Amino acid sequence: MLFVSKPAYSPDTLKTADLICLFDELFFSAQNTRLLAGAAEPEYLPSDRQCSYNRVIFAHGFYASALHEISHWCIAGEQRRRQVDFGYWYEPDGRTAEQQRAFEQVEIKPQAVEWLLSEACGRRFYISTDNLDGDPVEVAAGRQAFALSVWQQACHYYHHGLPARAEVLKNALLDYYQRHEIFSADLFVLERL
Repeated sequence: MLFVSKPAYSPDTLKTADLICLFDELFFSAQNTRLLAGAAEPEYLPSDRQCSYNRVIFAHGFYASALHEISHWCIAGEQRRRQVDFGYWYEPDGRTAEQQRAFEQVEIKPQAVEWLLSEACGRRFYISTDNLDGDPVEVAAGRQAFALSVWQQACHYYHHGLPARAEVLKNALLDYYQRHEIFSADLFVLERL
């Protein structure tokens, strides 16, 4: 790796430019994939006739959005990485209870990966049910079960290893932000969600 570790950071000083550089260093030549800050909604675009590389585009320059989109990319298989947004459907805000449960099932693994990556760089992770306009009772009813599922998956990943690309990035983040001594199972407790 060519990047150099920096002094300890606080979550308030994390810069997406650093994350972009780390990601490019790790994955541009190896995976033909770049991390890009977008102005609107996040999106994954595979290479095409207009662009020779794959693009993980995160929303509005937000660090949390970058980690979330990276997490989806880290778990997507080769076939999914050939499709726009990995071939997943997306129901906009205001989902029904059934649509919300389906959304949550697809989000368990990416959000568990995101939690480990967040802790690797010293950022607090918050689960997202991404349904602000949904029925508040239904959203709240599913949140506890969703949090439990994300926590269980995060614990599994912590003890048994992340998917390969996520593991590489996690270790690079731990190196860059000097968090190896802080990164422990104590960070992954259900009460933190």
